[in-house]
Amino acid sequence: MRRCESERDAQPGIRVVGVARDGVECVELARRLRPAVVPADIRMPRMDGLEVTRALAGERPGEPMLNVVVITTFDQDDYVRDALRYGACGFLLKDAPPALLVEAVRAASRGDALISPAVTVRLLRGLQHGFGGSEEHREAAGLSSRETEIAGLVAVGRTNQEIAEELFLSLSSVKTYLARIQAKVEARNRVEIAAWAWENGVVTSRDQRP
Repeated sequence: MRRCESERDAQPGIRVVGVARDGVECVELARRLRPAVVPADIRMPRMDGLEVTRALAGERPGEPMLNVVVITTFDQDDYVRDALRYGACGFLLKDAPPALLVEAVRAASRGDALISPAVTVRLLRGLQHGFGGSEEHREAAGLSSRETEIAGLVAVGRTNQEIAEELFLSLSSVKTYLARIQAKVEARNRVEIAAWAWENGVVTSRDQRP
């Protein structure tokens, strides 16, 4: 993360409030400083990114979860799936350009989490075959047809603005729908909504980007 530090400091509206040398220090700093977003490398000394995510993304009762963006590599899909279960709200590849890191930080801070385009569908599609979602499970969640449609679009990486434009909705309506979906499927964030959609076969070929 140090390679991007100067670029992040130079971005309007973004301020680096702490730089950790390892996972333990990352958790300590994050709990003390309560930053809007915590970028965490999967591989860190003393405490890896999975443990950091589990520690910061809502595991402690009574504490609001922090927005953790996990930094990973192509050969670590299993780790990323675990990080998703622990509450990570975004994923980036280690070789992502600084501009994408900045975009991910901004997205996470406004609850519009970003997953690296190179990872999104490949990672979440794997969940389709790993958990055996069923039509009964989908029906039990009680999503309306519109909510199901929006969950599918979230699953393939659409932002709130893109969903609003595609479905001819206001941005505030999209946010309201997402809050309802999140409550119904018991998701902590939009990435977990995406995972739920893949697990339960909600995503359609129409939803997927060419």
